[in-house]
Amino acid sequence: MENRFTGWSDVPLTERGRQDAATAAKAMAEFHFDAAFTSDLVRAQDTLTIILDTLKQSTVPVAKDKALNERHYGDLQGLNKAEIAEKYGQEKVSLWRRSYSTRPPGGESIEDCERRVWPYTEQQILPLLHASKTVLVVAHGNSLRPMVMHLDDLTGDQVAVLEIGLCTPYIYTFEGAKVINKEIRDVPGIVTLGASQTEAKVEEGRV
Repeated sequence: MENRFTGWSDVPLTERGRQDAATAAKAMAEFHFDAAFTSDLVRAQDTLTIILDTLKQSTVPVAKDKALNERHYGDLQGLNKAEIAEKYGQEKVSLWRRSYSTRPPGGESIEDCERRVWPYTEQQILPLLHASKTVLVVAHGNSLRPMVMHLDDLTGDQVAVLEIGLCTPYIYTFEGAKVINKEIRDVPGIVTLGASQTEAKVEEGRV
């Protein structure tokens, strides 16, 4: 693959991604979902569809919203990561990718993602959880980070370097409005914990 900043580019899942989605679904077999949420990007929507189909829960109501989109990489979007690092320097690229508030040229910071993700979460997702509903959210690393940030009470600096596992269920159990348990469930057969950890996995087009 071409090792590019994907962001809001609406690219489909690879075959590897489709396989991992089905594998992840089997690790959530005990759950019956009342509602599901995903982004406005086809790779997240396809992942959700595969999960629900695998679980034979294709009739679950699904809400799609761009508030849950991946981070927009602005001028970097669609460009090769290695070439960008060569042009701007690895230190600058690392700052854009792993700083909470620093924006890439023309793009969003993680803080910008938090400003759109968390209000949507508060308005649309949390009320269902507080009402004891079982909810599935399928989104992207940089749109899931703000959720984890608030649910785990992390700082901006902590969440900026947090690795969100690909096709790895993060399971939060609520009692009313309070989180009483969190589980990050290992899924045998998933190739990588996160696309940013190895360039080889980024090249597979997984995110």
